[in-house]
Amino acid sequence: MSMRKAAPLAALAATALTLSACAASDRDDSGSDGGDTGGTFTFGAAGAPEVFDPFYATDGETFRVTRQIFEGLVEVKPGSAELGPGLAESWEPSKDGKDWTFHLREGVKFTDGEVFDGKAVCANFERMANQNEAAQSGPAEYWSTGMGGFGKDALYDGCEVKDAKTVVIKVKSATSKFPAMLSLSSFAMQSPKALKEGKANDVKVQGEGFVYPANSENPVGTGPYTLEKYDTANKTVTLKRNDDYWGEKAKTAKIVFKIIPDESTRRQELEAGSIDGYDLPNPVDWKGLEESGNKVEVRDPFNILYLGLQPEANAKLKDVRVRQAINYAINRDQLVKSQLPEGATPASQFMPDTVSGYNKDLEPYPYDTAKAKALLKEAGATGMTLKFAYPSEVTRPYMPNPQKIHEAIRKDLEKAGIKVEVTTKPWNGGYLDNVDAHKYDAWLLGWTGDYDSADNFIGTFFGNAKLNDFSTVAGGYGKELSKELKDADSTVDEAERSAKYEAINKKIAEDYVPGAPISHSPPAIVVSKDVKGLVTSPLTAEEFSTVTVGGK
Repeated sequence: MSMRKAAPLAALAATALTLSACAASDRDDSGSDGGDTGGTFTFGAAGAPEVFDPFYATDGETFRVTRQIFEGLVEVKPGSAELGPGLAESWEPSKDGKDWTFHLREGVKFTDGEVFDGKAVCANFERMANQNEAAQSGPAEYWSTGMGGFGKDALYDGCEVKDAKTVVIKVKSATSKFPAMLSLSSFAMQSPKALKEGKANDVKVQGEGFVYPANSENPVGTGPYTLEKYDTANKTVTLKRNDDYWGEKAKTAKIVFKIIPDESTRRQELEAGSIDGYDLPNPVDWKGLEESGNKVEVRDPFNILYLGLQPEANAKLKDVRVRQAINYAINRDQLVKSQLPEGATPASQFMPDTVSGYNKDLEPYPYDTAKAKALLKEAGATGMTLKFAYPSEVTRPYMPNPQKIHEAIRKDLEKAGIKVEVTTKPWNGGYLDNVDAHKYDAWLLGWTGDYDSADNFIGTFFGNAKLNDFSTVAGGYGKELSKELKDADSTVDEAERSAKYEAINKKIAEDYVPGAPISHSPPAIVVSKDVKGLVTSPLTAEEFSTVTVGGK
C-alpha cells in the first residue's frame, strides 16, 4: 500500500471468506520462557517508523516494529500466507457471511495490565470505525481500503459482545476479505485504556502531513515485546521482552532496530558485526554475503512488479491497442534473467500463482516488437511519447534496482518506436504522490500481498472505479471491472468465487489491459551466522520472538 506523508516521530515527541475457519491454535500458550533469558537482536532497518500506532501506519518499516508489540484477532501462520488463530482461537460465519463470531483466547492481558476480552475487541473496532476528517483523508488508509470507507459507506456494520470471550463482528455484505483482513497489522488490538488516555483518534492536519496524539508514542498491545525507547538522536528503536506474555516468551531479551537508510551501509554494518541482520539485500550481493559466512534467507515470491499506465495523463493510452502494444514490447524473459534474482518469473497477471483465483491458462505476453509496432500503427500512435517514471532512493521486494529495471524496459519500448521521456522522484519524496496524482503516463510499482486473497491484489488495484492509479474509467472499462470484482468478492462459495476471479484475470490481461504485469520476485533477508530461529515470511512480515543470537 502506498505511503502517505506524515509528521516524523521525532516531531511528535513534542506534542478470505473462510467458511471452515474454526482453526485450532498452533501456538504454545504454556507460558514457558523458551529456555533463553538474555541477548539482543540488532536489526538494520531501512527507515524510521512513522508512528507506533499501527492503525495509522502504511509502511513496512513501521509494521516491522509494531508487529512485535501488537497482535490481531487472527494471524498469518509463521512461514506462510495461511490464516491461523491469534487472539481469537476460532471463528465462524453466519450462513449469509455477514456475522462473524470470534471465540477469544483466555488469560490474555495488555501490557498495561488491562484484560483482553470481548469489550476490548469492540472498543477497538468502534475506535477504528469512528475517525475524524483528518484521519479519513490519509492515515486510516488500511481501514478505508479494506472496509470501503467510513459511516454508511463502510463494510463494517458493528460489533456485539456476547460474553467476555465471544464477540460478533458484523459486515453489511459477504466478502472474501473476512476474516483475512483482520490479520493486517493495522487491525491489531490495543489497550482500550491506553487508547482513551492517549486520545488515540485526535489526528490533526499540519501542513502537508499529520500530527498524531500521545497514543502514537505509547504502544500498548498484547505481544511478546514492549517499546522501551525510541532514541531519535542515535536512530534506534529498542524493544524489551514482555515477561507477562500469554504464550511462549520471546527468546531474546531485547530487539534493537538500528535505522540505516542506505542498503550498502547496512551490508557494511552486518559485515562489521554492528547489526545482526537486515532486509532486502541487493541480489548481486547474495553470493558475497554467503561467502562471508552470513545466511541469506530467500522467501517465496508473493508479489507483483508491474508497469502502470495512465490514460488521463496520455490520451493515446485510452486505446486498448496501445496498451496491448506496450505489453508486447517488453522482453520479460530477458528482464527477469538480467535484473532479478534466481527464482523470479515473468508475470501473466496482477497476482502470484499461489493465490486462489489465479488463471493458470494465461501466459505472459510474448516479446514481439513487430506486433507492438503493428498495433501502434493501427491505433495511430506510431512515434508516440511516453512519460515513464521510476522511483529513486528505494529498494522494494519486487524491484531490487528500479533504475536498471526501468532502463531495460525503456530500451524495449524504444525498439517498438515509442519515444520515452524519463523521469524520477525519490520514493518518499514525491514519487508515490505523483502516481496518486496521475502525473506519469507510465510508472513502475508493485505490491507484496497482505494476505492470501485475490481481492487483496486485483481488488486493491482496480476495485474502486473512481479512485485508482490506473484511471480505469478513463480507459473505458472501469465501472464494468469494479462491478465484476465486487460480485466476485461477495460470492460465498469458494469454488465459484475462484472461478469468477479467474475469468476476471483473463479479461484484465486480454480486454482491459490497465498496465503490464512484469514479474514475481523472491525477496531475501540476511542474518549473521550467529542468528538462529528466524522464520521467514513470504509476506515479508517476520516475527522476531523466536530469534536468538550467539546462543543468548
